[in-house]
Amino acid sequence: MQINKDWVNTAIEGAKLASIKIMEIYQTDFEVELKPDQSPVTIADKASSKILYQLLSKTGIPIISEEETIPNYLERKQHELVWLVDPIDGTKEFIKKNDEFCICIALIQNGKSIFGLIASPTEQNITMGGNNYGVYHFSFSDNNPTADANKVETLTKNFKKTIAYSRSHLSDKAEKFVANIRNKYGNPQIIRKGSALKFVDLTLGKADFYPRLAPTMEWDTAAGQAIFEGVGGEVLDFANFEPLTYNKESLYNPHFIAKNKELDI
Repeated sequence: MQINKDWVNTAIEGAKLASIKIMEIYQTDFEVELKPDQSPVTIADKASSKILYQLLSKTGIPIISEEETIPNYLERKQHELVWLVDPIDGTKEFIKKNDEFCICIALIQNGKSIFGLIASPTEQNITMGGNNYGVYHFSFSDNNPTADANKVETLTKNFKKTIAYSRSHLSDKAEKFVANIRNKYGNPQIIRKGSALKFVDLTLGKADFYPRLAPTMEWDTAAGQAIFEGVGGEVLDFANFEPLTYNKESLYNPHFIAKNKELDI
């Protein structure tokens, strides 16, 4: 489908306003709470969620957000379009104050992520797009985000043989994957980074692989998948090598690999 420009502008506005609030809190000695699943949450997560929810609600499209009440599956499966939102992806990195966190907003159509936006509050930039929109990388101050100067070109075969993986979530399986890549392509470079910012590195050609062999939720990956697919990448279920799908009954993702389509694993 053609992406509505008003929806895009609303997502951009929300990401900028939420970033301002996040950075205000980032400079303080904020408290950390634990959710029932023992994952951390801060007042910045909640404040960002409130801003994004209020703005995205204006589009009339239902919203699934990490920090809001999740609609029942019997209800949400009826919707052709839904927003998937992570008000702060990388809360652990936010708490560590290492700058490796972001805002993720994705538009889902019948289970497929068709548009994504990833905003970095610390870097003050946005990466956004999808297959039917183009992909753009621009600063918060840019008044013409879809200008040619901001367009990200399709991935090339000039591979860096670089693997991006989580700073906070490592596993023996991930280490085995690195060993397999080393055997196939030679000794790879490793980028350790928190949050969906790894998808930005993939999209900008700074990395070729992102294996995730630990739990993630749909709102962690949906924006990155739409953006990365828009430049010729793919995000595949490790079990069947099919693209990840969204608005499932369980909002957990399977283990996956994000990679340049030209690379075998």
